[in-house]
Formats: sequence, structure tokens, C-alpha cells
Amino acid sequence: MKRLVFAIPGDLLTATGGYIYDRHIIEGLRANGWQVQVLGLGGGFPYPDLDTRQKACESLLTLEPGVPVVIDGLAFGVLPEVAAQLQQRHPLIALVHHPLAFETGLSAAQSAHFKDTERRALAHATWVVVTSPATLHDVVEQFAVPRQAITSILPGTDRVSRVSRPAMPGPLQLLSVGSVVKRKGFDILLPALAKLTELSWQLTIAGDLTRDAEAVAQLHADLERFDLLTRVRVLGAIDSAHLQVLYAQADVFVLASRFEGYGMAYAEALAHGLPVIGTTAGAIPDTVPDTAGLLAEPGDVDSLQNALRQIIQDQVLRQSLSQGALLAAAQQPSWADCARLFEEVVERTCAVATLNDSDSLR
Repeated sequence: MKRLVFAIPGDLLTATGGYIYDRHIIEGLRANGWQVQVLGLGGGFPYPDLDTRQKACESLLTLEPGVPVVIDGLAFGVLPEVAAQLQQRHPLIALVHHPLAFETGLSAAQSAHFKDTERRALAHATWVVVTSPATLHDVVEQFAVPRQAITSILPGTDRVSRVSRPAMPGPLQLLSVGSVVKRKGFDILLPALAKLTELSWQLTIAGDLTRDAEAVAQLHADLERFDLLTRVRVLGAIDSAHLQVLYAQADVFVLASRFEGYGMAYAEALAHGLPVIGTTAGAIPDTVPDTAGLLAEPGDVDSLQNALRQIIQDQVLRQSLSQGALLAAAQQPSWADCARLFEEVVERTCAVATLNDSDSLR
């Protein structure tokens, strides 16, 4: 029996891109015959309290030696001392969705702290998996990980049969999917839309409202300040079935992220044939080609406003970008493809760890 431990900070059922990726990889490995033990590390990462950190360390250090261990980067990047010990006993894989130091809203001191701890932790990984070529570049350049020890495995998408629907009477339906946190740029999106109130549109925001109280407060304040309460629906976290309905009903997808290590919501929108409005930040240009969307400068209200105006006013452009979205989605891997690639990484990591052990005994 092929065995693997997959260590997860927080709740694996959380409806955000990183956890969705983890769930699909775990399910795919199991479907391919792996016995996957999901090891919960507790909540609060990357800022675990002392008790959570201690229990997480104990759980990791008491695992049966020799079994490959995958640790999600949300925890791996703040556990360099544990990584050093684990590497001596396990083939060790770090799964980096995006570097912790790149989170929007960190102070200079916080960013420097995370960059230091993650650099030291990654130095002890037998192998590193990232979720985009852009993140691979960042991990090599900013964290000194050898290129030959990294594999990029893009997130998969579920194949969607989008039925072309005729233009419906009423406002154009804009959809934004993402946790309401500073990095997702809702404080840029609402001011941009506030300058377009003469146009016919409605916006639906679907995403967790519990992760960043300051960003949520800003969102509600902006809705009132710009008099958008009747034009913007804020749903909070929703289940997958409801989300699929929203994608099917939407005309345009928009998310003004300041940074993305990949951007699974963008990929999902492409799979539904939606024209995309995003930004040029991080890996988004790798995900959204110019044939499928318009990309504004991150953090730039005017740039985003211009992109929104073009798409809202131009039905022919929307139709062209919709076709481009479907073509781009057809090039994306399936989740089964991702699981097969991840399985190859685990097997390669085990081989490297065995070779390293043999070298150390010489």
C-alpha cells in the first residue's frame, strides 16, 4: 500500500482556493491507490498560538519514520525548526500556494519575518510543489530553492458544459468570487464601479467574510459611501452547488486581486466561459490570456474602471472574450491530471530521500 501523510493547517473544508486544491489532490491520490492520512495541524496559521504550534510540532515529529509527508505552505513556512527535523526522517514535500511574505497588508517587519522563516523551512524540503510558473520563479529567486527541486502543478478545473444563453433583459450580471481580504482588492473594485453608476450592472460577491474583519468593514462602509447597497449583493461563503448557479447566471467575472499565486477563481470563471476582468498581479496573466479577459493594473481604480466600462458597454467584446475563455479553459489540466503529476512528485521525492540517505551512510 502506498502511504502518505498530508498535513493541513485549519479546516480542510474551507472554501478557498488553497484548500480546494489540497482536497482535490488528496481525493485524486486516494483514487490512484494511495492511503492518505490527513493530519490536522490546528487553526490560526500562519499565526498559530503557542499551544497550537506545540501540538502541531508534536503531531509531525511522532509520525512513523519513512512515510512521505506533504505540508501545506500556510503552516510549512512558519515551522523551519520542525522541517529540519522532519527531513531527517521523512521524504518531505512543501506545497506552496503563494509565499507567506507576499500577503497584502503585512508590515515590513511581518513580511521580513515570514520571508526568513519560509526561506529556512524550504531549505529543508526534499521537494517543493508550487501551483504556478510565477510562484516557481518567486520561490527560486526570493527563497533560494534550487530549480531542479521544484515542480509546478497547476490547479485543475472541472469540465463545464456552458450553454450559451441569449442576452437577458435587465442589468449585466457581474460576479466576484473570493474571500473578503485586503489582497482580493474589493476596496478597489467598489470605487471603480461607483464611477460607472450610469451603466446597467449588478454585482454579486461570494466569499468568506470571517478572515479579515478590517476588509469586511471597509467593504460595507464602501457600499454605503458609494450608495451601492441596491446594486451589490454580498453573500458570504456559499456551497459549491450555489456557486455553480452563480457562475451560470453571470455575464462577466471580476476580481481585482493585488496578488495571486495562481488564482483558481479566475480559472473557474474561464471554465464557465465568462469574460474575465482581473489584474496583472502575480500569476493572473499566466491564467487569463488576453483573448479571454482584460487585466488592469493592481491597486489602480482608474485602470479597473476603464476595463469594466469596456466590457459592460461592448457586447461584441464580451462574446469574443467568452469564446477565448472557453478555449483557454480547454488547455487547463483536469484534477485527475494534477493528481497524477502529484503522485509522480511523491515517488520522485521518495527516490531522492533514499539516495540522500544512502549518501549519508557512505
